[in-house]
Amino acid sequence: MIEIPSDLHKDLVPLAFLLGNWAGAGVHDFPGSEKCNFGQEVSFTHDGRDFLEYHSHTWVLDGDGNKVRPLESESGFWRIGKDRKVEITMVRSDGVVEVWYGELAEKKPQVDIATDAVARTAASGPYTGGKRLYGYVNSDLMWVGEKQTPEVPLRPYMSAHLKKVVTPEDVERWAKALPDDLPDDGIAFFK
Repeated sequence: MIEIPSDLHKDLVPLAFLLGNWAGAGVHDFPGSEKCNFGQEVSFTHDGRDFLEYHSHTWVLDGDGNKVRPLESESGFWRIGKDRKVEITMVRSDGVVEVWYGELAEKKPQVDIATDAVARTAASGPYTGGKRLYGYVNSDLMWVGEKQTPEVPLRPYMSAHLKKVVTPEDVERWAKALPDDLPDDGIAFFK
């Protein structure tokens, strides 16, 4: 279920499907890097201004699904224009700063983005750009990322399937929103 907070900036309503905390797992595979399964936690939040704040943390998982070590972290800000164009500024733990542009799909909760500008610190590895696709599918958030370097042409390198994390604050908010006249037996509620 997509919930639209009353204090969400009106321009961000088309991106409301991203809001919340998400957790799940995925696969990382890129030439010159370790192929692995990874865990991920993502949050999309807002404070009433015209952007979503984004944070993502990933870590390598062992064969039993236990955390081994950090993989990547990134933070950024997502905006959307009246023409459904999306712009994102992002900073990553590996020393890369990116500007992404893309578009929200027509009539479905899906965002397709590509890098427009990339800046790297001296400590970062080779990287020249990427593409990503985020989609809200059956109440889950799925994404796939593509990456290119001077040596490797654009190719998929990460993808994940994330579930919405329900917090105690969510439950409390939902409970307060229930009508006062609910039936006592629970069964009558479904008739």
